[in-house]
Amino acid sequence: MTQKILEKPLEKKAGKNYGPPGNKRLIYFLDDMNMPEVDTYGTAGPHTIIRQHIDYGHWYCRNKLTLKDIHSTQYVACMNPTAGSFTINPRLQRHFATFAVVFPGEESLFSIYNTILNDHLENPTNKFSIPVKKFCSNFVNATVGLHLRCAQIFNPTAVKFHYIFNLRDLSNVFVGMLFSTNDCIQNPTELVRLWTHETRRVYRDKLCESKDLDIFDKAQKDIVKKCFDEVADTDVFISPLIYCHFAKGIGEPKYMPISTWESLHKMLTDALKGYNELNAAMDLVLFEDAMMHICKINRILESPRSNALLVGVGGSGKQSLSRLAAYISSMDVFQLSLRKGYAIPDMKQDLANLYQKTGVKNIATVFLMSDAQVAEEKFLVLINNLLASGEIPDLFLDDEVDNIVTMVRNEVKGAGIPDSRENCWKFFIDRVRKQLKVVLCFSPVGNVLRVRGRKFPAIINCTSINWFHEWPDEALMSVSMKFLTSNKAIPPDIIKPIGEFMAYVHNSSNEMSKVYRANDKRYNYTTPKSFLELISLYCKILSNKTQEMQGKIKRLGTGLEKLKETGATVDELKAQLALQEIELEKKNAEADHLIEVVGIETKNVSQEKASADEEKIKVDRINIDVKVKQIDCAKDLKKAEPALLAAQEALNTLNKANLTELKSFGSPPSAVLMVSGAVMVLVLGQSGKVPKDRSWAKVKAMMGKVDHFLDSLINYQKETIHQNVLVALEPYLKDPDFDPNFVRTKSGAAAGLCSWVINVVKFYEVYCDVEPKRRALEEANQQLTDAENRLAGIIAKVAELESTLVDLTKQYEEAVEEKVRCQELADSTSRTISLANRLVGGLASENIRWGRSVKELKQHASMLPGDVLLVASFISYLGCFTKMYRIELLERKWIPFLKKVSKPIPMSLGYVGANVLSLLTDDAIIAGWNNEGLPSDAMSTENATILTHSIKWPLMIDPQLQGLKWIKNKYGKSFNIIRLDQKNFMDIVEKCVSEGKPLLIENLPEDIEPVLDPLLGRMLIKKGQAIKLGDKEVEYNPSFQLYLHTKIANPHYKPELQAQTTLINFTVTRTGLEDQLLAEVVKADRPDLEIQKSELTRQQNEYKILLKSLEDDLLMRLSSAGDDILSDTSLVENLEHTKKTAAEIEIKVTDARKTSTEIDKAREFYRSSAARASVLYFILNDLHKINPMYQFSLKAFSVVFNVAIQRAVMDENVSQRVANLTESITYQVFQYTTRGLFECDKLIFTVQMAFQILLMTEEINPTELDFLLRFPTAPNTTSPVEFISNIGWGAIKVLSTMEEFRNLDRDIENNAKRWKKFVESESPEKEKFPQEWKKKNALQKLCMMRGLRPDRMTYAMNGFVEQKLGAKYISNRSVPFSESFEESGPSTPMFFVLSPGVDPLKDVEALGKKLGYCVANRNFHNISLGQGQEEVAEEAMERASNQGHWVVLQNIHLVKLWLPSLEKKIEEQAEGANPNYRLFLSADPAPSAASHIIPQTILETSIKITNEPPSGIHANLHKALDNFTQETLEMCSKEAEYKSILFSLCYFHAVVAERRKFGPQGWNKSYPFNTGDLVISSNVLYNYLEANNRVPWEDLRYLFGEIMYGGHITDDWDRRLCKVYLEEFMHPDQLDGELMLAPGFPTPPNSDYQGYHTYINQNLPPESPHLYGLHPNAEIGFLTSTSEKLFRTVFELQPRESGGGGGQTSTREEKVKTLVDDIMEKMPEQFNMLEIQAKVEERTPYVIVCFQECERMNILTSEMRRSLKELDLGLKGELTTTSDMEDLSNALFLDQVPPAWTKRAYASLNGLSAWYNDLLLRIKELEMWTSDFNLPASVWLSGFFNPQSFLTAIMQSTARKNELPLDKMCLTCEVTKKQRDAFQKNALEGAYIHGLFMEGARWDINTGSIAESGMKELYPIMPVIYIKAVTQDKQETRQLYECPIYKTRERGPTYIWTLNLRTKEKPSKWVLAGVALLLQI
Repeated sequence: MTQKILEKPLEKKAGKNYGPPGNKRLIYFLDDMNMPEVDTYGTAGPHTIIRQHIDYGHWYCRNKLTLKDIHSTQYVACMNPTAGSFTINPRLQRHFATFAVVFPGEESLFSIYNTILNDHLENPTNKFSIPVKKFCSNFVNATVGLHLRCAQIFNPTAVKFHYIFNLRDLSNVFVGMLFSTNDCIQNPTELVRLWTHETRRVYRDKLCESKDLDIFDKAQKDIVKKCFDEVADTDVFISPLIYCHFAKGIGEPKYMPISTWESLHKMLTDALKGYNELNAAMDLVLFEDAMMHICKINRILESPRSNALLVGVGGSGKQSLSRLAAYISSMDVFQLSLRKGYAIPDMKQDLANLYQKTGVKNIATVFLMSDAQVAEEKFLVLINNLLASGEIPDLFLDDEVDNIVTMVRNEVKGAGIPDSRENCWKFFIDRVRKQLKVVLCFSPVGNVLRVRGRKFPAIINCTSINWFHEWPDEALMSVSMKFLTSNKAIPPDIIKPIGEFMAYVHNSSNEMSKVYRANDKRYNYTTPKSFLELISLYCKILSNKTQEMQGKIKRLGTGLEKLKETGATVDELKAQLALQEIELEKKNAEADHLIEVVGIETKNVSQEKASADEEKIKVDRINIDVKVKQIDCAKDLKKAEPALLAAQEALNTLNKANLTELKSFGSPPSAVLMVSGAVMVLVLGQSGKVPKDRSWAKVKAMMGKVDHFLDSLINYQKETIHQNVLVALEPYLKDPDFDPNFVRTKSGAAAGLCSWVINVVKFYEVYCDVEPKRRALEEANQQLTDAENRLAGIIAKVAELESTLVDLTKQYEEAVEEKVRCQELADSTSRTISLANRLVGGLASENIRWGRSVKELKQHASMLPGDVLLVASFISYLGCFTKMYRIELLERKWIPFLKKVSKPIPMSLGYVGANVLSLLTDDAIIAGWNNEGLPSDAMSTENATILTHSIKWPLMIDPQLQGLKWIKNKYGKSFNIIRLDQKNFMDIVEKCVSEGKPLLIENLPEDIEPVLDPLLGRMLIKKGQAIKLGDKEVEYNPSFQLYLHTKIANPHYKPELQAQTTLINFTVTRTGLEDQLLAEVVKADRPDLEIQKSELTRQQNEYKILLKSLEDDLLMRLSSAGDDILSDTSLVENLEHTKKTAAEIEIKVTDARKTSTEIDKAREFYRSSAARASVLYFILNDLHKINPMYQFSLKAFSVVFNVAIQRAVMDENVSQRVANLTESITYQVFQYTTRGLFECDKLIFTVQMAFQILLMTEEINPTELDFLLRFPTAPNTTSPVEFISNIGWGAIKVLSTMEEFRNLDRDIENNAKRWKKFVESESPEKEKFPQEWKKKNALQKLCMMRGLRPDRMTYAMNGFVEQKLGAKYISNRSVPFSESFEESGPSTPMFFVLSPGVDPLKDVEALGKKLGYCVANRNFHNISLGQGQEEVAEEAMERASNQGHWVVLQNIHLVKLWLPSLEKKIEEQAEGANPNYRLFLSADPAPSAASHIIPQTILETSIKITNEPPSGIHANLHKALDNFTQETLEMCSKEAEYKSILFSLCYFHAVVAERRKFGPQGWNKSYPFNTGDLVISSNVLYNYLEANNRVPWEDLRYLFGEIMYGGHITDDWDRRLCKVYLEEFMHPDQLDGELMLAPGFPTPPNSDYQGYHTYINQNLPPESPHLYGLHPNAEIGFLTSTSEKLFRTVFELQPRESGGGGGQTSTREEKVKTLVDDIMEKMPEQFNMLEIQAKVEERTPYVIVCFQECERMNILTSEMRRSLKELDLGLKGELTTTSDMEDLSNALFLDQVPPAWTKRAYASLNGLSAWYNDLLLRIKELEMWTSDFNLPASVWLSGFFNPQSFLTAIMQSTARKNELPLDKMCLTCEVTKKQRDAFQKNALEGAYIHGLFMEGARWDINTGSIAESGMKELYPIMPVIYIKAVTQDKQETRQLYECPIYKTRERGPTYIWTLNLRTKEKPSKWVLAGVALLLQI
């Protein structure tokens, strides 16, 4: 990046030469030169490239790697010496002339700013008054004085990193002043008020603590009194003290004061309305604090080149207030629209567009950026550049720059500036800086902002900081009062106490969140938005509940009124009934008379109807006859139709033209003449007179008028042709030439006439045949007409009679109706009376109950404001807390506070134990939830209530998925469920938002996609009609509901997200889980009971719902009935039915309760088993605190639970059966869990399990357990007995204060001999305590043991577990893989947690081979994951899940990015996979919790198996033998030898593997010995025994020790140890049974496979260092640390109390400062090497060693001084805190040696305090030596940085003195019997040394040899050792032990030398004991 920036202004010259354009010289200005981060090697990349250029004049092309010579350039640099890296590489700095630019003095500052201000005041256009002008110097002095005071008081620290005050701040004060005019400042008081305001804005707004605000206010008031003594304080500090640019109205930019809060509120309210009309609506609460922030932001936006950094927790309103402030300043707002994959290039594009908008279009814009928009920290690199200089490198391409230059060129010219490219670009950037305002909205939570401030300094330096503080009580009160006052449902007199309580709820929740974080490591944030939500929710619930209450009262009142009215009207109804009965008799008589008349008339009608029927029959017969004749006639007529049609067609051929043509014939052909004659006969002979003259002339005369002639043909009467005509036509028709076809040859018209004649005649002939039939038809029709007329007459008569009958009948019916009506009225009245009696009587109980209910409801309504207050507080603040904290807040804080408020708030729920949420729920609602799958415990009900009533989106913390199951059942198929890692999830989100469907986002991670931020914050646009998701605008449906869910057990969501959501902790509770598990165990053991119970529960839930429904229905019917309720029979009957049903259900409920009680009684027998299981689950659930690999899901636990139930021994005795169940559950869970735990954690789990079980059964005292775990000690105590340490005695003293241990301390002092014998025994945990103390219980003995022998506590705890739970709980026998495999399935993978040297794959392959799964069968897929193997793995999983194969995925930790895909794949395959499909996973455990990457779901669903070697020689030896079988033992021909050596080999393997636990004393380095080494060694043993007649002992030992096991060993001393072990364990004596593998454990006799296991169980001594050849002391160190870790971890796993502890007495910074001062004070001066070297005449080897040591000490102390000085300045605020300073501070605080010091120091394991004291001793030793350079009488060898140099110097001195070759020299030693003080002068030859300690043994002064250590004597000090140099041939070798010397207990790399020490024992004993000399312990 640096090189790119440097190259940008350069252009290529000739060849490889580059330089600025033309002949110019380019100056690079380097700002903040020391800001680049220094890497590990002390270099900074930018510095290196610059130094290279300055040194050599070139750099290299990064693409082509060719040289670029850079010419005509120069550098000018500047830096802040108090920030960044505090030193610049001297090789770079040497090229610069360095000038120190100090902060200007007070005089200079006065001169600068007085000139500026004076010019402004004296400017005649501003018209300031003379008194105001006189205050100019006072103003400047006050500002400078306050600035210096602030810089002095408010020093930057790690937390207050932004407390930096420089000239920018001073200038900003005067910038505000320069806004003023005469209107703003009319007198000196107003000037001082303006000064007060400006200094507050510049200095006070930065401060982050309330105490700092108070300090500032005091300092400001002091300055006012000092500099403005003429002005009264009271006038200056009148509230509101606010100046802004819209004080006189928005749109009138004048910097003026705000007169009143009310006027400001009105202006901002109007502005908000205007904003909401144009933008997405914001529902802002404009209380005083918010209005103040708007004015502050507005001031920043109006200031030139000013940007803002708004700091406050999420939900403080930073963004909303900024938007409103921008609107007031008429600025657009731009925010990044993040989408998936949004990165630096996208941001650059957005910024480029923003630059064009502001720089080219000149549109003022606010760039608003929040934490959520910082998707990558690299984004801030661009922001840093934007803030610092306005220029962002590579933002525009060259052609884009040219375009910009072109677009602004005219404006540049217009401004009178030369339009060069540089000027145009500068003009563009200046305008961008003027018009573009950056507003950063960041959160102060955590270290993020602090780190950003360090990495990107412009964020702090180039912005005006406005810190959003937590609202004080006054602000909370004012906000709540503002809202509550407008709510009419709240009585005015309790508004204030409600506000007080709301403020207390907010603050107490905030405090409890801190306690929650400290105790449970859970994060919960309360923000101002939380408080506003509380008020909003309170008002909403209160409104709803008030309406609901009034509705209930109204309904009940209506019902009561109806019942009252009904009772009053019964008497009236009885009188009415008597009148109705008289009227009924009269109506009956009238109806009887009419019946007779109607009967007579009916008879007459019947007779006439019979006559009509006979006549109708006759008519029908005639009608049939007519129809037959009609059909016959029509048929004959149809025959004539062809002729008629032919005639017609013939006529159609004729027209005027062809007839005229015919007529024109002079002498026509004969055929034509014949035709015309025939036509003439037809046409003219119609009357019967046939023309005789048929000449052509007559014909022509006939056709005279062609039209008329043609019409006559067409209209010819063809039905009436005369007979004469037919006779006359006959000759024509018979003539063969009278044929149309023939005639056509003569004339077409004649042919048509011919055809017409023929067809007309044919028609007539047919018609004549039909004519008689037609006449007959007409006659028949006439008959029919006559008959119908007769029938009509008869029918008319019948109709007349019927009409008469109808009238009579109608009269009759009316009479009957009247009679019936009267009857019905009477019946109705009678029935109404009956119903009224039934109604009044049936609802008599309801009448009383409803009356009582109305009174209760009215009373309850008066309590609503108080009750709803508690409910709203609960919902708003308690969702994230666990049960214990909810009770703490509600019952111990809130309810007691309610009793202290200024005026009591009436409420019915304000007592401890009240079910607060009962106001929102009832039995029916809860029953419905339970039926949907919600657990029935109170916590789950609370959570469901919060979820369904919260205003914000609910976010469920639900690791056991119980809440998820419930909500899925609740919504069913209508629920849309997505995950953020699935493809196209945004499409589903958009669809749900637009369609108003409920959406669940499950498995929510801690870092949520920024694209969802608008949805979470409900940032609606277009007046609430739409929302912007990414770059899309989506229509927003108000019905949309969002539910969020996470499986993370302890998520840390940012405050911003918590402000937008309601966190609800659905984590299962112990009691809730107990009930669920009780159901499971009863279901398995007594399915009849559980089925009955679940059915009863379901029924009871349904009954509750039905009863509620019936009650509501009853009231609804009654209240909605009309005025005359008694007329609604169905209503009363329904009411009766409802009442009856309700009564029946009540009876059923009562019966069900009795039955349920009986069932519960039977079920309670199993309660203890369920309780045990519940306790065990919560122990499992906490194991992740030990290691994140230990994840267990409730689902997996349930499987183990059910398996345990099945495996429990059956017994008819219920008590015994329950005991068996409990034991089976405990052991199965134990086995299931421990197989997935590391060896070091198994005892922790077992102990925690034992303690929790015993606490549950009340077998142990919690107070005693607390002592055992916490181990409190009395301070400053000294043990009076040597066998107990001071710490142990301090614990004994505390223990003695407890009743059960009274006088323990005295007893130990008085009987010290007995207690010493007990304490110093090898295994005191197995011994009896002295005297009456032996009678104490097991836990009490543990308490005493921890004080007496902390190193034996692991053994003691094993014994305790064995005593309380059983021996099988401490046996470390691993579960066979085949058994674990049985529990796996397609949805349950097996997860192998890898350990060094262990390959779990062989077990999988072996079992697979046995079951037919192997690579050869192509159904076994073994994939070792790494780069590019992900797709291979997915394909294998897909194929295997379909076909039932096995898949092994090794090392899944290597594919971090693919793990989410693997997790999803496993979930997808959980359902529908082939039953034979199995998945095996393996991964290395993460070295720390922070680096853990395996997804929780994978770990939870898998069966976890650790293949770590077991702990203890017993388990290791068994496991070693488990690698072989009986067949293995029998396969060798030398069976006895093979078995014996194989057993020794197994013991050797067990010893070398388990020896690791002893740390460096066991092995210098840790080696991955594994079972593969053992198996291969057994094969080698078999081969060598088979190939040799005798046992080749040497060969076998060499192969095993140098190759099989020795191949792992890299340390020579470890190789020696391995060799000695083999010499001890493999010896010919073992074949005779005379070899002791360990004390008390000889080699076994010849036996079978099982016999060897039995031999181990019976003969192997208890675990002890003796089994490894070590002294018992060897385990004291690691056992002590192991037991400390055990108790510390178990203590951390204990449930915590919710109460907080006391406050800290001093801050972290104060403690570190004290340490720094202490170290600096004690540190001596450095050695002056020139002086020291000048003292020496001869530089002997010893002197050279002294010089070297002094130089090394100088290097160390120099670094210490430098780093401490830097840290001291940082703590004072004079330097910016860097990461190195933080590391140093952390190390000092934790009493650790800082890494920077360790790197330059000597090897040491001490903490900082001991290390520093040791350092001072070393310096003192060197000072003594350098005083005269005489070798000390005895040299403190441990005090050297490099002890080897001194030992070498001894050889050099001797070699020089005796002129011997140095390479032939060696050192010998002689251990004296004296200590250091006994030596007064040094040795003549060689040297005396002291300060060595022996580990593993001791030096016996009496015998002058190595001897066994005394008990608990871990590091006995060695006497002074005389070291001298001799030639190698004179070195003694007999009875010597080659003893290595190490610098520290770490051994290994700290090896120095080897000394030969005398021994009377075999050296091998000391080799096995790990004996060594140490310089430090």
